[in-house]
Amino acid sequence: MPSPRSSLLALLGAALVLLGGLLAYSIQTAGGQVSVRDVRFVGTNGTPLSALLYVPKGVTAKTPAPGILAVHGYINSREVQADFALEYARRGYVVLNLDQAGHGYSAAPAFANGYGGPAGLAYLRSLDIVDKNNIGLEGHSMGGWTILSAAAALPDGYKSMVLEGSSTGSGLAPEGSPTFPRNLALVYSKYDEFSQLMWEVPKAAQVTGSGKLKKVFGVSSATTIDPGKVYGDLQAGTARVLYTPATTHPGDHLSRVAIGDSIAWFQQTLSGGKPLPAGNQIWPWKEFGTTLGWIGFILLVVGSGGLLLRLPYFAPLSQRPARAPVVTARGWWLAAVITVFLPVLTYFPFFRLGARLTPNALWPQSITNQIMVWALLNSLISLVLYLLWRRQQPGSVASAEAPGADGGQGLAPTSSGPTSRWGEIGRSALLALGAVGVGYLALLLTMYLFKVDFRFWFVGLKPMSTGQFRMFLAYLIPFTLYALMTATVLHRQLRRTERGSVWQGALLLCGGFLLFLLLQYGTLLTTGQLFTPTEPLNVIVAIQFLPILAILGIFMTFFARYTHRVYAGAFVSALFLTWYIVAGQATQFPI
Repeated sequence: MPSPRSSLLALLGAALVLLGGLLAYSIQTAGGQVSVRDVRFVGTNGTPLSALLYVPKGVTAKTPAPGILAVHGYINSREVQADFALEYARRGYVVLNLDQAGHGYSAAPAFANGYGGPAGLAYLRSLDIVDKNNIGLEGHSMGGWTILSAAAALPDGYKSMVLEGSSTGSGLAPEGSPTFPRNLALVYSKYDEFSQLMWEVPKAAQVTGSGKLKKVFGVSSATTIDPGKVYGDLQAGTARVLYTPATTHPGDHLSRVAIGDSIAWFQQTLSGGKPLPAGNQIWPWKEFGTTLGWIGFILLVVGSGGLLLRLPYFAPLSQRPARAPVVTARGWWLAAVITVFLPVLTYFPFFRLGARLTPNALWPQSITNQIMVWALLNSLISLVLYLLWRRQQPGSVASAEAPGADGGQGLAPTSSGPTSRWGEIGRSALLALGAVGVGYLALLLTMYLFKVDFRFWFVGLKPMSTGQFRMFLAYLIPFTLYALMTATVLHRQLRRTERGSVWQGALLLCGGFLLFLLLQYGTLLTTGQLFTPTEPLNVIVAIQFLPILAILGIFMTFFARYTHRVYAGAFVSALFLTWYIVAGQATQFPI
């Protein structure tokens, strides 16, 4: 039976969602000094684009303010750049925090039409509340290429620029020179993972000697660029400065120094802002609020699932099976080691295979395709190992083939009764829809009331657009297969106690990636390079696997406790995982 604590979990979850939303809203609006609007406009070739517009109090058409176009990086969204936008707005700047093309709520495909940058700058300049003679551009990673495209399209449309963890002349970005872009600040962290791609040096700490950077700064090849020193002439638009905060590429978003460096440059190059010190920053409290929302969401889904099981329709799912399977076999440790290490050992090779699956009308997101291939191939390997394990179990293999003998934990359906295996599966799917639906509704209300999502750093949960929902339906089946196999291994093959440990389940699923990231970033911090320096993007993508797999372990364990079966937890996990990935990835194929 579901625990009586289900009500408490649901209430606590709802309270954290509300408290987190209120806190994040209060900070994002600087206590009412900034308004935040969700805006949509038509970009190049009729492409719909999305942004958050931050407007300081008192700014009107009669009293326009300086403007800043702020843009996130690849496979992120406008919310990832919100901490920068907030701090700019607190200093009197109107900020257009743009979703790149094919990201967030901006229409696909990604990379098209200058990433949406030219249209974003044109829209910002069209606002009568913006001083068109004082506009800055700021972009992180690929967002830097977005603002470079905007600067190239509208060379007289801006006054200064900040590239955060980015570069000129990479991919589709325009080539830099001593005169382009105008008044450039480069914030390039000492441990940035993309130093070879961005500035053609093996280690980020060597960026001061980058020949490519020297060309942009207009200095001789023998010169080493001094961080913090302004080169060139502000009045002529040729000013250059390098900042090197001690963080990583994604760490720029959580660095007071990196955010402060960009603030300082705009205060130096734009007129009309408020003289608030660059170190005066409140964004960490917004991160705390949206993190509370994350925690509340998890508790709300778990608690709601328990409450739904009290309804007569779902009550049969909580009936205890005739024999609750508890694994005590000698091979438990071997199975645990395989569960921990198999996903991370296959991560790079299966991602390379997934990269061959070109985005298409059915599956239009490239990185989602890579994750899908990784998930399916790991599920296939796990299925083979699971079947081999079952053959080794004395007495349990033959009996498990009888209807209901495995307590509802196996894969073969029963054939009779109102709660037959197929009946259990159907009710479990509806239970999962109800529990996740409550969480989704909580997020919709949070976005509507507070203009924030559930987020820590770049690990964010967003409502889906109509197009993303269509993608969700296409990706749901493969991720459901993955969740079913994972839940079966976790709560059949690796179950040590009748109830199952929540922390054990979470650690078994995410432990391999925890060790992987410790190895990667331990090496980066000690040597200046990742353990796999040629895989910076996939290493950063793997950061998200750590919390998301832990959440899957929590969902699978709680719902296995409630129902004594794997189905409900697997379906909740599949719905959540597919939603999270699809809503947070770039879309490369137009839909």
